[in-house]
Amino acid sequence: MLQPSIPAHWTEPEPRTTHEEPRELSIVRDISQTLAERPDLKAALRQALQTLATQSAVGIQGAMVVVPGERAGQGDLTVAEGTAAPRPRNGPGTAGVSVIDQVLQKGRPVVMPQVTRAVPRQPASRAGVVCELSIVAAPILLGGRAVGALSIEYAFDRDRDLHRALSYVTLLASTLSQAVGASRRVTERQRLSDETSELRNKMLEQADFPRLVGTSAPLGEVQTQVAQVASSDTTVMLRGESGTGKGLIAQAIHHNSPRAKKPFVTVSCAALPADLIESELFGYEAGAFTGAQATKKGRLELANGGTLFLDEVGELTPAVQIKLLRVLQEREFERLGGTQTIAFNVRILAATNRNLEKAIAAGEFREDFYYRLNVFSIFVPPLRDRKADILLLADHFLERFAREHGKNVRRISTPAIDMLASYHWPGNVRELSNAIERAVVLCDGGVVHAHHLPPTLQTAESSGTTANQSLQEMVEAVEKDALQDALKQARGNRAVAARLLRTTRRIFNYKVRNYGIDWHRFE
Repeated sequence: MLQPSIPAHWTEPEPRTTHEEPRELSIVRDISQTLAERPDLKAALRQALQTLATQSAVGIQGAMVVVPGERAGQGDLTVAEGTAAPRPRNGPGTAGVSVIDQVLQKGRPVVMPQVTRAVPRQPASRAGVVCELSIVAAPILLGGRAVGALSIEYAFDRDRDLHRALSYVTLLASTLSQAVGASRRVTERQRLSDETSELRNKMLEQADFPRLVGTSAPLGEVQTQVAQVASSDTTVMLRGESGTGKGLIAQAIHHNSPRAKKPFVTVSCAALPADLIESELFGYEAGAFTGAQATKKGRLELANGGTLFLDEVGELTPAVQIKLLRVLQEREFERLGGTQTIAFNVRILAATNRNLEKAIAAGEFREDFYYRLNVFSIFVPPLRDRKADILLLADHFLERFAREHGKNVRRISTPAIDMLASYHWPGNVRELSNAIERAVVLCDGGVVHAHHLPPTLQTAESSGTTANQSLQEMVEAVEKDALQDALKQARGNRAVAARLLRTTRRIFNYKVRNYGIDWHRFE
């Protein structure tokens, strides 16, 4: 029997190595880890393609990823390595670019076994030597829709199993889709955050409550009452503990009233001595008393057409109360030492932290003056009843004092937030403001930690801390603080958090489990 002739130059192809598939899976694992550790999508994709180009032993000559912009006018994200040159998809380009166009249009994989047959006169070349290629491309899918494409160029080999190559490229595209999805979610969150900030700023310019920070139910009730009374000329009495923000609410009432463009004048009744309060309120004529060398207008006259805010009105003496009562009833007064009657048109807002009912019973406050002021009463809740507002207020003060002191302090660590939330705040919002200002001054980095807060918060019984700790306990507390802070910064991504702390993921996960930290709540 005749044997078929075999050309002398023909050599039998080498068998595929059995280690090829595990090697490919190892590359996929490395790429997946790279994508998880790099938050910047373009840098992550470039590193992934470099991993393909440098570590692959399966004949890959080049690779390209294209992720079109989500909105009109937004450019494509294109990354390429090796023979795949990055070019605009809608311009003259290589075969790889045309394949990617097909994938993006159809949303299905495309295999080009031999480039020169499909695209004549466009063979890839490297260092001037013609290199025949095979191209395999797969879509990057999100929600069943092609949001990008991955194209891999192989050195042409008649015996290459292109079906197997397509499965490999599809697996890589699926891995890339997770990174693209995560990047888009971050971008969307940032866009929504920017829109929210923009809307908030617009609301602060036009809105009803430009100075009130908080979303709690007690503050919401105050805002409702402010909205009800702001448009009228009704006298308002603000009740509540010292430091709750009664002055800010008085300003909110004024700025949302028809008198907003007129003066807002404050009289601190507790700060002025009894013998000066009358001259401050009513003014005086030249020569009215020793040292009165010129006529001076009083606060009532200065506030004409606007709002007069009597802060800590409960501290007025009975003698001044009766004079002010007559003035409020008659809507006219005379300066000290003067005879001319001056009419005025002023809205009265008053505030006190005293129990006026008890003061009336003790004979320290006139009942008729009380009823003149207490037409519409608003109770301002203490901060301990507004737990939901503590973080918002803390962030507000952090931004304000960082700007005032020229510090690059951007946020508050999770343990510090927990400490702020558990404290009972006897000094209310004023105490919180002071605590954040102190922390900003002490902070030498971008994050406020628990040890930057005042000692009263760190050792208070309500904060859950202990005054006496061993060295081991203190070290563990600092380490747990650092772990949680890194997780917060990485939005729960443990690989990224481990890199931030310059440790391995295995050690990081061990410590997270050891301290019982729920990393899911940071996602």
